[in-house]
Amino acid sequence: MSNGPVEHPPHGPETGHTLRALLVAKNRMRRTLLPKLFFLLACASSADAGILRIDLDDVIHPITAEYAIQGITEAEEAGDTAVILRLSTPGGLDQSTRQIIEKILSSKVPVIVFVGPSGIRAASAGFFILLAADVAVMAPGTNTGAAHPVTIGGKPDDIMAKKIENDAAAYLRSFVAKRGRNAAVAEKGVTESRSFTEAEALKEHLIDVVAKDVDEIVDSLDGKEIRRFDGSKAVLKLKGEQVRDFPMSLRQRILAKVLNPNIALILGLVGLMGLYIEFTHPGLIVPGVAGGVCVFLALVAMNILPINILGVVMILAALVLFVIEAKVTSYGLLAALGIASMVMGALILIDSPIPELRVRLSTALGVTLPFAAISVFLMRLVIISHRKKSVTGSEGMVDEIGVALTDIGAEGRIRVHGEIWQAHSEAPIAAGEKVRVLAVDGMNVRVSRV
Repeated sequence: MSNGPVEHPPHGPETGHTLRALLVAKNRMRRTLLPKLFFLLACASSADAGILRIDLDDVIHPITAEYAIQGITEAEEAGDTAVILRLSTPGGLDQSTRQIIEKILSSKVPVIVFVGPSGIRAASAGFFILLAADVAVMAPGTNTGAAHPVTIGGKPDDIMAKKIENDAAAYLRSFVAKRGRNAAVAEKGVTESRSFTEAEALKEHLIDVVAKDVDEIVDSLDGKEIRRFDGSKAVLKLKGEQVRDFPMSLRQRILAKVLNPNIALILGLVGLMGLYIEFTHPGLIVPGVAGGVCVFLALVAMNILPINILGVVMILAALVLFVIEAKVTSYGLLAALGIASMVMGALILIDSPIPELRVRLSTALGVTLPFAAISVFLMRLVIISHRKKSVTGSEGMVDEIGVALTDIGAEGRIRVHGEIWQAHSEAPIAAGEKVRVLAVDGMNVRVSRV
């Protein structure tokens, strides 16, 4: 190792040129590499792009609408080629239906609505969603239509019913004609409640294709030019694209189940039972917590579902009858009336024309009978416990029999429960006589001769 003088690089014009050359090369590299890097990132982000499949297999309500809208939004953000919305529904709520249609009409990605597989239907609200699609497809053995609007909360008068019908028909015409479909025939699905098989719908130019499954849809529509709702044209490039499912979130799956009126009724009654047990037996915690959660979920469902107030009143009346049955001897008459009231209230609780949005008779009976039996049993236990004389503490001394140890007047002493108490009496009592405890005042008791 040398200890000689250290040589430093010269600082002349040549060095300055070298530094400038390095800076120029660095900037040139940045200009060429960054676009390539961004391109690679874009390719990586679009690697999962393809065809997004959304399974809407339920009544159309706020949760299923949220799910469908999120799915289309996901396809837009991923740059998917198309969305296949598989539809199987008996109908649903008007507002939720319009939200789905609004998203379909404004979607940046072509939306193919597929009524399938064979044997299912897209009725009422499903008819509107099917005809709003960029491409409408039905599987063999399916049907659609029967879209006459049915109101909730009682039958409207003729003028109001006509207004509702005209509004629904005009809404349907507003997008069906622009999609190039037969608006006149489609309107009959509203005004005349007509239903159409897949063959009839294809013949009447309500749908575009009949296909049995997603693979056949891809084969039939690949390369097809479609006109979007905004007037632009697009060519569907479907072959070779990966089809991926868009599942519901855990919250959506739970709420979708809760919005089933049968589940909502069960949760509500079970929740009330849990809260009642917690109130009558403080400290158990589990019944109270579980009951609170069940009642909360039931209230969420009731806030969304169309509730009939008369049904609520009849269920509350049934609860009152169960309480009275526990207090008085009616030989089961009040309990029977309560059961009848709760069953009828449950059956009319959800005011909806759609059977899937109503409580079934089997559910009403299956929940009411055990609920009535448990309610009356628990209420009787509570009433008996309140009526039964306390056998502990100072209250347990009342009506007990003891013996006077001394003469008792304004003061004296007695033995009761093996204990010696200071006692007083309004009438004189001789030592050795039996006494009855009338009241307890601190450490002093008031007695009388037995």
